[in-house]
Amino acid sequence: MAGKRRRRFGAMRKLPSGRYQVSYLGPDSKRRNAPETFPNKTAAEQYLARLETTMMAGEWADPAKAKIHVGDYADQWITQRPRLSPRTVDLYRWLLAKHIEPYVGRLPMGKLTPAAVRQWRVDLLAAGVSQTMAAKAYRLLRAVLNTAVDEDSILVKNPCRVRGADQETPSERPVLTVKQVFELADAMPVRRLRTLILVTAFCTLRWGEVVALRRGDVAPDGSRLHVRQAVTEVARRGVVVGPPKSRAGVRTLIVPAAVRAELVQHLEEWVDAGSEALLFPADNGKHMRRSNFSQRVKWTQLVTRLGMKGVHFHDLRHAGNIWVARVGVSTKDLMARMGHDDMRAALIYQRATQEADQAIADQLSKLADEHRSD
Repeated sequence: MAGKRRRRFGAMRKLPSGRYQVSYLGPDSKRRNAPETFPNKTAAEQYLARLETTMMAGEWADPAKAKIHVGDYADQWITQRPRLSPRTVDLYRWLLAKHIEPYVGRLPMGKLTPAAVRQWRVDLLAAGVSQTMAAKAYRLLRAVLNTAVDEDSILVKNPCRVRGADQETPSERPVLTVKQVFELADAMPVRRLRTLILVTAFCTLRWGEVVALRRGDVAPDGSRLHVRQAVTEVARRGVVVGPPKSRAGVRTLIVPAAVRAELVQHLEEWVDAGSEALLFPADNGKHMRRSNFSQRVKWTQLVTRLGMKGVHFHDLRHAGNIWVARVGVSTKDLMARMGHDDMRAALIYQRATQEADQAIADQLSKLADEHRSD
């Protein structure tokens, strides 16, 4: 008589109640019980067969890990990323507390299905959350869950699959002309801030980058400036000085010849001696806050009076980026000039060569010279 056939995967036993309990070895060689019992042997065997197929396909996730709540895991995710800037950490924690935790924060990770994610987004928009803010929250949740899939094996697939949910629809920003930028610089009620306007636009700098510049970051002849730090303003912490927004943010830029003389004059007249002296300090000598700058120059009233109503300080960088794009440089060189580094494009875009950056600076200088000759 043939012996009893040994089960290839998993184990099964009949309980005193008549139901069947199954157990199995996971990829980590740990034995686990199924989360439920089965009414008969056939149902138990079918469960083991499906589970074996899942493991062979590499799609198994540890059900014990999947019990952690979404909010708790997201909080750990933020904490475990020390390279995030203080401002980004502040934004992520605000998004988590405001738009994720109240809706799906107490849901176990294993229960967060594509349908649950879709409903979460619908609920956000129905509550009056803007599409821009909903997109930010969605991208954060998707990044958190990517780690749960790729690194921690908590989930088999990322349930964030809502097409277009990651896209923002901000209002189109105005593009300032070279003439308008010079008009704005000339209209600065604080004379030492004139150069701030020109350097920001022609070197396409972020606010945090330009106010972090020091004397030692600028070549004596004004031909180059080195961006190595950035200022961020964080709630409850004030001004924080750290690296630029991205890895590509640390860069050396060639200053257009047409504005070098203004930069050198600024160094001579307004910047203290010593390599660590700030280029554009506040009245108290410390890093200038954006709100203090706006109040000091009465920005809103100023741009309205000049016929540029609604223009933000960041539109200076935006204008500079548009000018660079119009002179016909490659996308790679444009990204390098901007100091832009996207996670998805990190392997594609590389730092521009000095020759390409010189061509950019020469073209920008030509634009400024054409304005002055009008």
